[in-house]
Amino acid sequence: MSEYVLRSARFQAAEVLNRVIQNGDTVVDATMGNGHDTVMLAKLVGENGHVYAFDVQEMAVASTRQKLEAEGLLERVTLLCTGHQNMKMHVPVSVRAVAFNLGWLPGGDKSITTLWETTFPAINAALDLLLPMGVCTVCVYPGHEAGEKERKALAEYLANLPPQRYNILRQTFINAGPGAPECFVIQRQGA
Repeated sequence: MSEYVLRSARFQAAEVLNRVIQNGDTVVDATMGNGHDTVMLAKLVGENGHVYAFDVQEMAVASTRQKLEAEGLLERVTLLCTGHQNMKMHVPVSVRAVAFNLGWLPGGDKSITTLWETTFPAINAALDLLLPMGVCTVCVYPGHEAGEKERKALAEYLANLPPQRYNILRQTFINAGPGAPECFVIQRQGA
């Protein structure tokens, strides 16, 4: 008998994405970071699918490109060194899923972080691009000032979206103390 272990917000998001994304889908990695999620998404969409991946830092794009090349997945991905708020300009089709992992680049400059001022239009673009029953996962890290601001604004914004159009789940480890990462999952309702 295998054990099920509750893990991090990122693990919860990955679990949702693994259940939703199918071979041939088009998806978005809104914050490529070091490329781990981009690689996972490229594997999930298969050889007939496509991933659009965004990051403002060239270091993130280079790290992601290297990981994709090592896995033989680069041809499935469009790497974009631009902010995720520009998503609608670069993604020409509807998508099955969008993944956000807010905060800063792990191992990078912690003064460069996602901000609600650009995350908000990116979330709106993501929701507009979602296919019926598609999902948007958003991992937030409120352990720093910008992250707490994003978490608070995101929770308030999502709480006011119409339930006839979206199902929204908020996953948090309530005994992990202040600043614990959270995962939001937004699913667009049917046609």
